Amino acid sequence: MAALLRRLVQRGRPSAASGRPVGWREASLGTGPGVAVRVRFAPSPTGFLHLGGLRTALYNYIFAKKYQGSFILRLEDTDQTRFVPGAAENIEDMLEWAGIPPDESPRRGGPAGPYQQSQRLELYAQATEALLKTGAAYPCFCSPQRLELLKKEALRNHQMPRYDNRCRNMSQEQVAQKLAKDPKPAIRFRLEQAAPVFEDLVYGWNRHDVASVEGDPVIMKSDGFPTYHLACVVDDHHMGISHVLRGSEWLVSTAKHLLLYQALGWHPPHFAHLPLLLNRDGSKLSKRQGDIFLEHFAAEGFLPDSLLDIITNCGSGFAENQMGRTLPELITQFNLTRVTCHSALLDLEKLPEFNRLHLQRLVNNESQRCQLVEKLQALVEEAFGSQLQNRDVLNPIYVERILLLRQGHICRLQDLVSPVYSYLWTRPAVGRAQLDAISEEVDVIAKRVLGLLERSGMRLTQDMLNGELKKLSEGLEGTKHSNVMKLLRVALSGQQALSSMFKIQG
Repeated sequence: MAALLRRLVQRGRPSAASGRPVGWREASLGTGPGVAVRVRFAPSPTGFLHLGGLRTALYNYIFAKKYQGSFILRLEDTDQTRFVPGAAENIEDMLEWAGIPPDESPRRGGPAGPYQQSQRLELYAQATEALLKTGAAYPCFCSPQRLELLKKEALRNHQMPRYDNRCRNMSQEQVAQKLAKDPKPAIRFRLEQAAPVFEDLVYGWNRHDVASVEGDPVIMKSDGFPTYHLACVVDDHHMGISHVLRGSEWLVSTAKHLLLYQALGWHPPHFAHLPLLLNRDGSKLSKRQGDIFLEHFAAEGFLPDSLLDIITNCGSGFAENQMGRTLPELITQFNLTRVTCHSALLDLEKLPEFNRLHLQRLVNNESQRCQLVEKLQALVEEAFGSQLQNRDVLNPIYVERILLLRQGHICRLQDLVSPVYSYLWTRPAVGRAQLDAISEEVDVIAKRVLGLLERSGMRLTQDMLNGELKKLSEGLEGTKHSNVMKLLRVALSGQQALSSMFKIQG
């Protein structure tokens, strides 16, 4: 590249393109017959996957599947200073856990690989050389110290920091002299004054005159790694990306990207910028919150479908918001033209209710219920282990019975191994004094209840047991039916109150 720079002379600037003046609502989504829909989720492995990233990935996934397209995972790992070990693996692991695995990725491979930007440096170098040849880019020899002074001076004057384009108009001779001292300069892209008008599939027609508010951006750092602006354009082109669905924070940068497409002679994809996912109070989701990472929700026993449901329910893109939608339903009902510009407010306090609905759906599916039985058996073993006086409680038939009885009442499988439900798996430690405090007829009540349960030829239903216990109470002097029930609750569960006395042992 240094040899090429020495041959540089300034060239004319390419002309700006303008779009067709048509209403954005009536514009095509670009998904007609013959179009190969290819979308990408392109996170940076600077942290583990969180809810904001999941939402972006999900909208890309359901858009691709709705139009029989491909969903690609690309890792933008060119900023080596912020790389977090294990983050790349976590992102793909969590996409698979969520049920939205990529069709092409670093792990799965594919026809447009490699899928990590750090392995695609030659492509960025080729694009940079092409831009240098046409004069659309130029070398910048400004030191970090000078750039920092520019920034401080702008802030001191209450101005937006921007590069002053000092190296933009250097002559061929000046470039050659600088290269002799600094053979690896940064490369900047020459911003055009006339920014292109573009049609965003969510925000409509847009035009951002970036040259009036920004200096020429660096597209290739002196270490040979590209910046985001060049890398995403080069990758989207070579990977055949047809639609870019990304966060609205990139809307202003799109003009810059379109200028790069124009300078490289490439046709840009369709753009759809998604409104932000915010906390319920309107504040930004932050990685520092800790509880927004998918690993947290998986460890806490929340189902993938409940997360996909809640992050779409709080946003737009569907005819109506409803709880309990599955991924196939999300794909069928999704309509990109229904995505609005309003931020989506996420209320995580509602997540347990979403999870309850999806857990109940799984319990009612026989094949899914078998998997839940195995998971619950493992949870019981983990929670109680050596405390299990009777390992018959791990019998699949008994565990399945518990699931069927408590469906709709629990939000997570973990709830069934909480202290509230410990009586289902272990015998409670209840002292005689605790029972005597409820009734002086403990022995009489126990004898009659055992006689009732051991009565030959009698199959008790819940209603029958209710009636028989009332009869039993009527035969006792000085003990109310409510005290009989309280005594049985404490004896069988160690608890003062239960949602249904007659379902304790199914």
